[in-house]
Amino acid sequence: MRHATTWVLNQSMEDELRPEYDLRELLKGGIRGKYVGYRAGASLVLLDPDVAKAFPDHVAVNEALRLVIRLGEIQHSQQHAPAGA
Repeated sequence: MRHATTWVLNQSMEDELRPEYDLRELLKGGIRGKYVGYRAGASLVLLDPDVAKAFPDHVAVNEALRLVIRLGEIQHSQQHAPAGA
């Protein structure tokens, strides 16, 4: 009975992949489990090679970005400070 159910499902499914796409080529070169170590809710950002060279790991990238955020906050607060303060 299980085989009959599978046959019905297979018969009812239509291939929506366009003919110009070769699934074997699309799947070639993939790395299984490449992103498995990332936490749920984490953002994955791809860095250009020249930028990536400047950072040994994700901790260094996060520290640099936090510094940029902090500098922006300081600049914003200085621009909006009352005159003569």
